[in-house]
Formats: sequence, structure tokens, C-alpha cells
Amino acid sequence: MQHRILVSDPLEKTGLTQLRASGHDVVELPAEQKDQLQEKIGDFDALVVRSGTQVTADLLRAGKNRGAGRLRVVGRAGIGVDNVDTRAATELGILVVNAPTANLISACEHTFALLLALARKVAAADADIKREAWNRKNFVGVELQGKTLGVIGFGRIGQQVARRAQAFDMDVLAYDPFLPDDVVAQHDATPLPLDELLQQADVVTLHVPLTDDTRDLLSGDRLRKMKQGALLINCARGGVVDETTLLELLESGHIAGAGLDVFAAEPPSDWELAAHPKVVATPHVGAQTREAQVRISTQTAKMVLAALEGSLAVTAVNLPFRPAGAAGAPFLHLAETLGHLAGCLGDGGLRSLEVVFRGIEDDLQRPATVAAVKGVLQRQLGDAVNYVNAETLATERGVEVRRSTSAKDLGYPNLLTLSLAGDEGSIDISGTIFHGSEARVVEIEGYPLEFRPKGDLLIVRNRDVPGVVGNLGSILGEAGLNIAEIHLARRPGSEQALAIVRLDQQPEANVIDRLQSLPEVQWALTVHLRDS
Repeated sequence: MQHRILVSDPLEKTGLTQLRASGHDVVELPAEQKDQLQEKIGDFDALVVRSGTQVTADLLRAGKNRGAGRLRVVGRAGIGVDNVDTRAATELGILVVNAPTANLISACEHTFALLLALARKVAAADADIKREAWNRKNFVGVELQGKTLGVIGFGRIGQQVARRAQAFDMDVLAYDPFLPDDVVAQHDATPLPLDELLQQADVVTLHVPLTDDTRDLLSGDRLRKMKQGALLINCARGGVVDETTLLELLESGHIAGAGLDVFAAEPPSDWELAAHPKVVATPHVGAQTREAQVRISTQTAKMVLAALEGSLAVTAVNLPFRPAGAAGAPFLHLAETLGHLAGCLGDGGLRSLEVVFRGIEDDLQRPATVAAVKGVLQRQLGDAVNYVNAETLATERGVEVRRSTSAKDLGYPNLLTLSLAGDEGSIDISGTIFHGSEARVVEIEGYPLEFRPKGDLLIVRNRDVPGVVGNLGSILGEAGLNIAEIHLARRPGSEQALAIVRLDQQPEANVIDRLQSLPEVQWALTVHLRDS
């Protein structure tokens, strides 16, 4: 069957050739017709974009509702999907695919391009000599040999960076709260808490996605903990670093230099940091190598074509299948949601995940297990994890995944239980499906409760004493936060209680700080869950 594919951003010619060789009708949208995209999209089965096209919910709805309403696949040529409304795509049944590993080597090598340029003052020396100056004494650099590299985010790119740093005879420290220490050690790196890494490293390099957990990961306070005279490299995402404090510390000399490929705003709205003499800056070109561009275009083309053919072997960002028809979708959503909740409640490196089924069809058990793994890993990996690569990523991170059946029912006709074990302990959480589609969480850590897992949730564990609910309500009320639902639970024989509060909006960090300052509150956290 011939499909129509619209390419709205420039794509390397190898991928275009691959798309056209498939026999499909491939149309490149000229730049001057970009404003007509919403009018045209409904006549195409697939849309291929890079970062230049904003794939909004309105655009996706136009792809379903206008013209023939044919849009089935969005291919994002690259790893990031910040410009694609994946939630709207999922709701509309549009598959989003990407090329998550295509730029791995390029990003790794660009890290060293910036590091070496900083260490040997290459950019400043080059600019000076182009002015026909010859000031050798101004460009005394430092060697990498014998220095300590701190890698924040020890996934695929971070591990490749560590391997190359060791070739320079550097010692490697690694911070990754979701990776067991022994997995880090297998790469001849020393696992450390983030603050200790910052205090010991001569060079700090970031390799984390931009998620709610990593935004401002290197806050002002943490940047000030960096070793005097250290270097900072960021080829990840701009939002993970407090740029205002970074500029202050460069001015004071506490941080000797920074290599930045990414910024919080791109292009920057304020160029002072990028133009600083102690900064080597590039315009988000970590993936801009000929080899990476070929891989990005060919991998994206391959994924789009496979998706159009109905293959499940695609690097999908959102749901790539509906096992056993639409009836299976609620169980996948439940499994992923339970996984996300459990991942947020757990601390330390994840060792194992067991998914236990009761009263759930056999053909749903493996997809639901994959969905649970995806939910657990999504907190730390963001859009890089999907239904196709979730189990592979878990294996790479040393996580044992098991599934089993149980007679435990808690009084429900079907039950899905997740048991996570990590360095800091274990988490058990159970859920069920009512009336074929309504998800409910029914037990957390032995606390019996029943609530709908969606929206902005506040989860509080406290001592089971009078006055807690009143104090909780007062703090939320003073912050202007409306309580939509509240669920309370306690375990027989326990002095602890659990509260699940659904709010109309997400609370600010200072609200959580106030709650945790209450003597009866042991911990509090917020979780945002999408609707099914």
C-alpha cells in the first residue's frame, strides 16, 4: 500500500532516498510554505520533523480531522521530542517514533571537544592568532592526565565518556541515583552521591535528559560546592544548570571555565554567559556530525516505514500497540502508572522489578510488564525510554525483571502488583481495573486505599497522630491549592499513616518544604500522572 509522507524540516538526503525507495509518495515542505502545514497535514499518513517544526495538539488534530484525516505516524529525526505533543499524539492514536541512539558517539566526542578546548584554551588562542597576535604566555593550559572527571548521568553517553576519559588516564566518578553501584563499578568508575562528586571532581560533565527531576539539578547551591578551579561541561540540556550562578562563579574564578553546547533558552535571550571569556560555547551542535546526521535520517526513515507497515519493532516514544484490542490498553496504562508511582516512591539504585498478575489474561502479561518497566525508568530517562527499549535499558542498568502470578486478590477480580527492590529498600504497590477501563490504585506498602491514579498527587507519610490532616489542609490552603480528593490509610498495628491528596494544580517546592518541616511528617512528594 502506498502512503504519503510529509517532510517538514530539512532531512539528510540518505534518509530521504530511503523513504522514496520504499515506493511511498514523499513530499518535502518548502520553508516558505511552513505556515500551510496545518492545512496540508490531513492528506498525509506520516509527518517527519526535526526541531524546527512544533508538532502541537492542534496540528495533530488537524492531521486526524482535516482532509482524509490520515495521519498515523510522526517521525522525530533525533532523540528529543520536546517539540512534539506526545500526549496528544497518544490520545489521537498517532505513533511517535524517533532515533534515540543515533547521536550517541557524536555527543560523547563533542564533550571532549569542549573539554580539550577549555583545558588548552584553544578558542581564545585561535581568536588571538587570527588577530595576528603571538601571546604564548597568555595561554597556559592544564593536562587531563591525573585529573578526576565527574560524570553526572551514567547512561549510554556517560559510559562512553568515561571510557574515553580513562584513555586520558583520568579517574572517573559517577553519579546516577537510578543505577546500582556495581553496574557503575563494572565501567571502572567510582559511584558517589552528587554533592561528594562535585566536591572532588576537577571536571564535571552532564549527560542527563531534561525532566522534572533534573531541571536545575546543578542549582546555585550545588554549583558552589564544585571544587575550586574546576571545569564544567554541558552537552545535555540547558535547563539542568543554574546559568545565573554559573556566570557569577565564572566571574569570581571559583569555576575556571565552562564548555556549553546547550542553554536554557536557545538561542539565548541574554548572551552574557555564552560570550564570557571563560566559556567555550557552541550552538547545540552535539549531534551535528555528518555521521550522526546520516544515522539520524536513516534510523528515522526506517522507523517511519516500519510503523506505517504496522511493525512493533520501532523506537516508539508513545504506545506502539494495543494488545488484545482496545481491552488491553487500560492494563498497560495501569502497569505504566504503577511503575511511575513506584519509581517516584523508591530511592537508590534499582535492583529488581517483579510484576505479579492475578485474573489478567496471559497475552496481556508481557506487554504489561514492559509497560511497568517503562513507567519505572521514565522518571530518570524521560523520553529516551519507550515500550520497545524499556527491557533492554533495564538489562543495561542491571535491573532484573520478573513476572509471575499470585492468588492474592485483596477482594478484586483482577490485580496487578509491582514489587521494586533497590539499594535503599523495597516498594510494593497494587492496582486494578474496574468496569473494563477504570484504573485504581488499591494498596501501597500494605496501606489499603483506593484512588484514581491521575493528575497532580501529593503523597505524605506521617505518624498516625491527631492534627496531621488539619495542618496539611492549612498549608495547602495558605498556598492557594484546592484539594480535589483526599484518601487516608493506616496499617493495623502500625504507628504510621499514608495520605494521597489530589490537587487542582501542582504545588511549589516551598509547599513541600513546609510539609516536611512538620514534626509528624516523615516525607512528602508530588507526582504528576497523565489520564488514561
